[in-house]
Amino acid sequence: MAMAFMLGTGLVQLMAQLWSEVALWLALIGLLGLLVVSVLLRAVVWLRCGCLIFAAAIGGWVNASWQAQSVLMQQLPVAEENKPFKLVVQIESLVRLQPESRSFVARVLEAKPDHVPEIISLRWSSQEWGGPYAQPKAHDFPPLEPGQVWKVTSFLKTPHGARNLNGFDYEGYVFAQGVRATGAIRGDPELLSPTPRIRSIGLAAAQWRHRLREAMLPHLSDLRWGGVILALSIGDQASISPSDWQVFNRTGLTHLVSISGSHVTLLAAMSALLFAWIWRRLRWRGQAFTEYIPAAVAAGCLALLIAGLYSLTAGWEVPARRTFIMFGVTVVTLLWRLPMTITQIMAAAVVIVLLFDPWAILASGFWLSFGAVYVLVLCAHWTGHAIWQGGQSKWRTHWLQWRLAAIWQLVITVALLPPLAFLFFEISLVSPLSNAYAIPLIGLLITPLALFFALLSLSPVDWLTQGVLWLCHGLLELNMVMTVWLSEHPLASLPAARAPAWVLAVGFVGMLIALMPRALPFAWLGWGLILPTLFWRDPVLDSGEWRLHALDVGQGSAVVIETAQQVLVFDTGVRRGPQSDEGERTVMPYLRSLGKTQIDVLVLSHADLDHVGGTRSLLHFFPVQQSFSSFDLTKHIARESRLLMLGQQSVPLPLSLSTCARGQSWQVDGVIFSFVWPSTTLYAADKGKKIDKNAQSCVLQITGAHHQALLTGDVGLAQEKQLVELGLGAHDVVVVGHHGSKTSSGLGWVTQMQAQIAIAQVGWWSRFGHPHAEVQQRWEQGGAQFLRTDFHGGIVVHSSSQGLKTKVARLDQGRYWQNQVGLLHDKGNH
Repeated sequence: MAMAFMLGTGLVQLMAQLWSEVALWLALIGLLGLLVVSVLLRAVVWLRCGCLIFAAAIGGWVNASWQAQSVLMQQLPVAEENKPFKLVVQIESLVRLQPESRSFVARVLEAKPDHVPEIISLRWSSQEWGGPYAQPKAHDFPPLEPGQVWKVTSFLKTPHGARNLNGFDYEGYVFAQGVRATGAIRGDPELLSPTPRIRSIGLAAAQWRHRLREAMLPHLSDLRWGGVILALSIGDQASISPSDWQVFNRTGLTHLVSISGSHVTLLAAMSALLFAWIWRRLRWRGQAFTEYIPAAVAAGCLALLIAGLYSLTAGWEVPARRTFIMFGVTVVTLLWRLPMTITQIMAAAVVIVLLFDPWAILASGFWLSFGAVYVLVLCAHWTGHAIWQGGQSKWRTHWLQWRLAAIWQLVITVALLPPLAFLFFEISLVSPLSNAYAIPLIGLLITPLALFFALLSLSPVDWLTQGVLWLCHGLLELNMVMTVWLSEHPLASLPAARAPAWVLAVGFVGMLIALMPRALPFAWLGWGLILPTLFWRDPVLDSGEWRLHALDVGQGSAVVIETAQQVLVFDTGVRRGPQSDEGERTVMPYLRSLGKTQIDVLVLSHADLDHVGGTRSLLHFFPVQQSFSSFDLTKHIARESRLLMLGQQSVPLPLSLSTCARGQSWQVDGVIFSFVWPSTTLYAADKGKKIDKNAQSCVLQITGAHHQALLTGDVGLAQEKQLVELGLGAHDVVVVGHHGSKTSSGLGWVTQMQAQIAIAQVGWWSRFGHPHAEVQQRWEQGGAQFLRTDFHGGIVVHSSSQGLKTKVARLDQGRYWQNQVGLLHDKGNH
């Protein structure tokens, strides 16, 4: 029944629109009816079981739908989008610290105008942004802590994030936190209540975490792995750099750096064992404490208390929550003498977690945490006999225990590869080795020491605090020496394309078969069903076919073109800061989700940072065979190295570098790629003059067996006119010039193109006003379906003999929580 409840909850999270309140009441009545039938038909076991399973599924669906409806009601009015609000807010979360900003979740106490969602996310930035290459400068913010009440002015928006097929869903992430509006603080806020007002357990936990962090930061500021110690002790991961996360991902240790169930379990178990040992020796007036309360019960209650306190201190994430609830169910069974198996305890934990937080099912930690425990349970059954046998020596018993633990760890690692490959597009080959030393080091030594250091940091005993920190950080450095070395090995991990859901389901069935008891013949063959999940590749395109992916990268451009054997990337998105660009944030994971390991051709239309900002990251992550650009790529990379203050550190350049010019073309897989702009005469005319980068944009024509596409960069009206005069004909798909600016897409050009599909890559609430309303109207009147990435998300167009087929992220993978402003009217045309 727990599986049915989970299925009902999960189905709600796949819906694009929630059902009406009337439908929910009808479903609730049906649920009650099924329960009545199950009571009346006790004698018919199979029918009673069927009614209960169906009722559990409906119960999960109703519970998730009702809670989702209540959050959706907290909606910012469309007319008030991006308008200023006068707010009185209370900080609800641990404040995220960055040198140039502070971010936090807040509860709205007062608002003008009203109709503001109760829970919002606010960002307070310094006004000294120095550009995408400027290193962040520390700004003197006033102390911010959970519970404080502030009066602020903020421009609020409904949450909106880039949305691509197979990509991270930011809107779903903030919806699961109850956040229904985001905003930037303007001006100087006024502190109304310097003394924190604690009104809930969650707020008290956030205040406790804040106190610990404030005490720990002075000791950690100069330590290489100080951010990891913060993450292990209080769950604050903001100080861990993206490069460090890459190391943990490649070695399969991400679950250890995050607060995982194993940390909570080990800490609670160690506390329980110690307390049980003490409890058995305690006496009062000659009577042992165990005569009143058994040691197991007392130790279990303490373990539950420790697990709860640690889970709250760590931010109450899903893995910690799961462990706490499992401990709670176990303690209840001890107190009430209920005979429950470990699988029944797990089932109860699943239902309780989803009952109070139906969006937990969207978190990777939910699946990995429960999956690891379930595999461990299956391993225990799979072993088939107890480890200890009478007459064996102590050393042989210990050896058998360690051997079995190693086998179980290997089985868990392999069994979790399918969901890890599905979620993160990467298979860590060194994970069994890295986990073999990291689990005991981090779980048994480093994490308890990090917690001990956190508590000592509140005390005046500085010498002891420094000593514990020295030991903790020293062990962590020892762990990371081996981990970094493993991550740098070329075979540390392999890319994994995202397989369809049915392939993942087959993989899970294979895992269950493989972990069945040994008596089942050929159970080992189940491992073979896992392989398609790990090595899935989309069917190869036929000769003459192409697939165009216009990615949602905000106000910027990045397009991926696939043929049977070639991958071409046209522009790489915008650079937002010295450590943030769309190449690493969006294009790289998207290519990995497609199973791509190299870029055959990289085209950089022109040197504007909204088109080439992610180039450095792509060159770092992928080998590039050939590049074309309208500028000197070598000089551009060298300039970026200087601006980013990287010294001699550089990235591998493409094997061959060329300048794009009209007349260049090549053919691969039955598809012809041709540059139709810029003209070589333009270079001669512009010699010695300031070059208009937009006018020199590379314009790439793609001619397949069935359709033509045109990628236009930022060319303007003058270049469009020249191309028409040069005889450029109609194209089925056009990525419109300059993001739909009024300085492009002239009437003559749109008439000449006769496009079926026109795509504008633009950012949400673009400050440039892209795409211009007249431009969009012009393309639509010309007969084109006008798609824009801010409304539709990532767009995929497949050219084949059956015609042009499109996939639109916000429609084909639509969810009820997504920002649908500007999108609903397009559904009928899709």
